[in-house]
Amino acid sequence: MKVLAIESSCDETAAAIVEDGAKILSNQVASQVEIHARYGGIVPEVASRQHILSIIPVIEQTMSQAHAVWKDIDAVAVTSGPGLAGSLIVGVNVAKSIALVRRLPITGVNHLEGHIYANWLMGYEVRFPMLCLIVSGGHSDLVLMKGHGDYALLGRTRDDAAGEAFDKAARILGLGYPGGPAIERAAAKGTPSLPLPRSWLEGTDDFSFSGVKTALLRMVEAGKIATGQDGSLPTVADAAASFQKAVVDVLVTKTIAAAKEHRVDQILLAGGVAANRRLRKQLMDNSPIPVLVPDIGLCTDNAAMIAACGYFRFRAKRVDGLDLDAVPNLSMV
Repeated sequence: MKVLAIESSCDETAAAIVEDGAKILSNQVASQVEIHARYGGIVPEVASRQHILSIIPVIEQTMSQAHAVWKDIDAVAVTSGPGLAGSLIVGVNVAKSIALVRRLPITGVNHLEGHIYANWLMGYEVRFPMLCLIVSGGHSDLVLMKGHGDYALLGRTRDDAAGEAFDKAARILGLGYPGGPAIERAAAKGTPSLPLPRSWLEGTDDFSFSGVKTALLRMVEAGKIATGQDGSLPTVADAAASFQKAVVDVLVTKTIAAAKEHRVDQILLAGGVAANRRLRKQLMDNSPIPVLVPDIGLCTDNAAMIAACGYFRFRAKRVDGLDLDAVPNLSMV
C-alpha cells in the first residue's frame, strides 16, 4: 500500500509517499524557519498563508521524487491535529480534495501519534509494550503504547513543554530562533556549571520546565552571566549547557523510571526535541531498557511519519469520511 501523506500542523509544509508503513519513497518539507525567525517565533496567520503558497508545489515535488502517478496512490493520510487551526485547515482541505477527486480512502492522523511512528521508518524490530517519550515545542508526554492505536497517557507537561522551554531560554540568552538548535550549538562550547534547579514532581510522571526557565532569567537579570569580556562569570555558552543539562536530566530520569515501573520492552523517543544529541545519548547510555530513536531528520515535523501512522490506521480499517475536520486540540487518548 502506497500512502500519500500531508503534514501542515505548524510551520512546515510537508508531503510524503510511504510504502507499507516503512519504506519512504519520497519525503519533502518546505520550511518556514527563515520567515518566522524575524519575529522570534511562529506567527499563525503568516504560517497558514505560507502553507497555501507551498502545499501544491510540495505535493508535486513529492510525486516527482517517487516517480509516481495518481493511479499508484492507494490512500491519503493527513495531520488533523493538534496544531495551529489555520495551518491544519490548509492540509486537511487539500487532502480531502485529493481523496474526493481521486476516489481514495482518507484518514486523519494525530500529529503526536505520527511522531511515534517515525521509528517504524527506521527498520527497527518494534516490540510492545513500549514507553514513548514525545518531546516537542508544545508537548512533553510519556505514553504507554500496548499496540497500534492502544495508548495510555502516563504524564505530560504541567506548564512549558521542553521545546517551548528551549525557545524561551534561547530568547533570554539572545541566541535566536529556533531555540532548540541554538541552545544545542551554544551548549557544545560551554560547561554546565550553573546551579539551575530541576522540578521532579515526585509521585507523578509529569514534567515542569517553567521553573528552570525562570531561574535562568533571574540569573541574567542579576548580571550573573557574562555578556561581555568578564571572564570571572559563566558565559552564555555555559548557561546554555547548564539549561540543556537540567532539561535533559529530568526527561531521562523520569522516562527510565516510568519504563521500569511499567515493565516495557522498549523506549521510543519521538518529537522535534528528540533531535537533541545530548538527550539521545544520555537516554541510550543510561537506560537498561533498549531505546529506539529516529534519524534526526525524522524527528522534526515531516509527512513520512504521518504516512507510516496512516498505513496502520488503514490496516485497522480506521477510515474517515469527507467530513474530516481540523481539531487544534486533538488528543491521543
